[in-house]
Amino acid sequence: MTTAEAGHSPDELRDANAALPAARSVRGWVTLLLVLFGGLSLDLVTKSLAFERVAGQPVILAAPETVAQPDYRLPYHKGVQALPFDLLDFHLVLNHGAVFGIGQHRRGLFIAFTILAVVVAVGVFGWWTRASSWLAHVAIGLILAGGIGNLYDRISVGAVRDFLHLLPRWHLPWGLHWPGGSSEVFPWVFNGADVLLLAGMTLLVIHSHRQDGARRRIEQAHDSGEAAGGTLSKSVGPTDPSDSNDRA
Repeated sequence: MTTAEAGHSPDELRDANAALPAARSVRGWVTLLLVLFGGLSLDLVTKSLAFERVAGQPVILAAPETVAQPDYRLPYHKGVQALPFDLLDFHLVLNHGAVFGIGQHRRGLFIAFTILAVVVAVGVFGWWTRASSWLAHVAIGLILAGGIGNLYDRISVGAVRDFLHLLPRWHLPWGLHWPGGSSEVFPWVFNGADVLLLAGMTLLVIHSHRQDGARRRIEQAHDSGEAAGGTLSKSVGPTDPSDSNDRA
């Protein structure tokens, strides 16, 4: 049966396909998986390269159970200045917590939480987004890549491998300190997975904002249409019963 025989125009079919849940969209799955595997590969490759080269010689980590212990330490190294003006250093750190070192030494909890978050993110992709929501698919792919990248480290390494240190020798003014005691502007060391997570969440917020804006515009157009229809019906109807009687 052709499109014409089915009684649907190409525009109607295109709109119907765009409104499908992303779980039934080939393009949605392709977008999600390309971003996921691309981001995950970038994260794992950069971590491996950092632990091979930043310390001057490859850093060989112990078994995951040993690395997971709070007293496990990496060999001392100076790190590498990656950008001028103290904008970025490469410095190896093992993070036993979450993003930027939050919640140290809760490996099992973070593994369970990350697995749950991955399942929820896939569900959000499949049933909360539509086939046309490409920005949301990119965002969820980035979030999955970052979450799985750090999950891999927690399971196979014992802790998350971090190596990026922004503004390493920049200090807070007026003698201010962070709660942990550091006076650096940005005292946390992070990795590519953390960047992917933050980028994905930012894009998801932008997507939600755009969706809200589109919904408000549709509602305003609908309200304007109803108001215009009411005005039109009043203008074409008799305004005074005596007017009809006079014409009769």
